[in-house]
Amino acid sequence: MLPRGILREYASVLSFVARFFDAFCIVLGATVAYAWRFDQWPMPVQYRMAIILGVLLTLILFSSSGIYQSWRGKSWLHQAKVISVSWFGVVIVLILIAFLTKSSAEFSRQWLVAWILSGWTFLLLFRFALTYILHAMRRRGMNHKRIVVVGAGALGQSVAKNIQGADWTGLEVVAFLDDSESLQEHWINGVQVSGKTTKANLLIEKEKIDEIWLALPLRAENKVKEILYDLRHSMVTVRFVPDIFGFRLLNHSVTDVAGMAVLDLTASPMVGLNRAIKAIEDRVLALFILVLISPLLAAIAVGVKLSSPGPVLFKQRRHGWDGKLIKVYKFRSMVVHCEDAGKVTQAKKCDYRITKFGVFLRRTSLDELPQFFNVLQGCMSIVGPRPHAIAHNEQYKEQIEAYMLRHKVKPGITGWAQVNGLRGETDTLDKMKRRVEYDLYYIEHWSLWFDMKIIVRTLFTGFVDKNAY
Repeated sequence: MLPRGILREYASVLSFVARFFDAFCIVLGATVAYAWRFDQWPMPVQYRMAIILGVLLTLILFSSSGIYQSWRGKSWLHQAKVISVSWFGVVIVLILIAFLTKSSAEFSRQWLVAWILSGWTFLLLFRFALTYILHAMRRRGMNHKRIVVVGAGALGQSVAKNIQGADWTGLEVVAFLDDSESLQEHWINGVQVSGKTTKANLLIEKEKIDEIWLALPLRAENKVKEILYDLRHSMVTVRFVPDIFGFRLLNHSVTDVAGMAVLDLTASPMVGLNRAIKAIEDRVLALFILVLISPLLAAIAVGVKLSSPGPVLFKQRRHGWDGKLIKVYKFRSMVVHCEDAGKVTQAKKCDYRITKFGVFLRRTSLDELPQFFNVLQGCMSIVGPRPHAIAHNEQYKEQIEAYMLRHKVKPGITGWAQVNGLRGETDTLDKMKRRVEYDLYYIEHWSLWFDMKIIVRTLFTGFVDKNAY
């Protein structure tokens, strides 16, 4: 039998193998599609270049979606969803490149559709086979880990419950250790409290433990030091589960800075490769969309000019990424008016300031279209939290604790809150709290496929809303 830690020890090899077979699936799908569509060989150079570009984009976008990280604790359905959206993201980028380089006429549309479907099928089949093999290995004891949780309080119980709810991970909680006299020999979620923390070494030998997880409060620094000292001769892996989940966390992770392990509590996901991918996504899509809608922009500009005296565009300073001030563009939907300094009155139903044409623009969100120029400038994204007026930020940041964390990414033309019906006036604190929660969820769970999901939902549901006025 292979040693129990083989999957962990060869994680980098598995990641390389996954990348290799993903590239192979893309090439195989394109080749099968070409053989189905054409009878001639060899394949023309433009087709080979398209396949190479598809492979490169697949490796880049799949990496940004976290596909090559450990899938422990994730279901097959979740994997299939991420792979599907990431692959179709690659397809969209390929189509945009062909459109912008005016080379789309050089390729057979039948071949492209066949490649999309066959590549997608091969990717899912490979992942299904890999997942099945890894699960089979874990069921046979390979990489199966027996865990003792130190601390049977709320945090320790939550840790054990999460592990028990993901039995396909190969992790098994076999015991708790806790110094509380009232918990000794008690059973919690089917796991016994087998003694005090001083029994860790005895339990390791008796139960053949692989890992010790410390689920203790942050104030228990001395106890952690005692346990680590007691385990100094043991070869088990010791993990610390920090009791930080009472905080408002945003993209929490561990970062290596100057050789130090730093725990990030609130951080932006737009760093490194993620930042580059987001920038490419925004610029390519914004340019493509602006080319398509240029006649519509011209027509709306004429309509605004005829609706009332004043400029076509309304420009307003708002907070952008990291709270920096940016100038946001919109088609003017109101009559020109003045307000007291520092005061911004939200638009209301039957607002006398809104022109008749402006009502139509706001109800259909067409007044937001000039913000694609903001995206090209780099101060906004297509998807992200909607930028609020500065006066509203000053008001709500004191009333909603995590309000300003919305600015950990660039503001967007559309967002997760908007496609979930949270558009228009926020006339109550509860409405704003809900919008902020959706915005923070987006930042916490950002990925390329999540952006694509929001864009698709915007196309079908996000333009017209009864609350937008």
